[in-house]
Amino acid sequence: MLKKIIIPVFLLLVIKPAAAQQPRFSMATDLALQRNFKKEQQYWVVGQTILANFHLTPKEGIYTWFAYYTNGNFKNNITAIAKSATTQPQQIAYSNDAKMRIKHFSIGWKKYLKGTSEEENNWSLYGMAGFGLLLGRVENSHSVIIDTAMYDTPVRSGKANFKRLTFDLGLGWELPVGGDFYFYTEAKVLIPASDYPSKFIFVNNNAPLTGILSVGLRVLF
Repeated sequence: MLKKIIIPVFLLLVIKPAAAQQPRFSMATDLALQRNFKKEQQYWVVGQTILANFHLTPKEGIYTWFAYYTNGNFKNNITAIAKSATTQPQQIAYSNDAKMRIKHFSIGWKKYLKGTSEEENNWSLYGMAGFGLLLGRVENSHSVIIDTAMYDTPVRSGKANFKRLTFDLGLGWELPVGGDFYFYTEAKVLIPASDYPSKFIFVNNNAPLTGILSVGLRVLF
């Protein structure tokens, strides 16, 4: 009889704390303002991010996000150089109007430095670090028509896709707004971690180098 009482009580004492520590899940979305800081490639654009958070503990977990942005516009003043010494003129100065559009996937670690993912009253502060895949598309339009059989051009005219691996860092501030909803704002930077040069991009080295400011809403399940 005593065993019949002790065993259920023991199971309740063990199972309940374990269940309380089960990982939780949240979804979030935000509006973002992105800046490309790279010289000869600077622009501002807006976009949206969709995030999933897997809270392994109230303090730490795994994040993943997908973000997309509008076209960024910039102009480069460049010079085409003749391939042959007999070609005249030897140089042609012209401008290239470019449009660049970015999509970005990222996965990494999220840690609350103050508060937790389940905070009910006070604000929280968290950091993020991870790796991502940047998928871009660039479209170039030259101010004059250049005969590429006779001239070397620093950047090609037309459209092309490109990709970069990125190292992603972020810092976020969050405030509970009732129920399981949280308002947040984040600052992130996407640092190129690979170099796949494209003849359609005038500046390839460590580019694009982008920073993002965003505001959004997270819901905890």
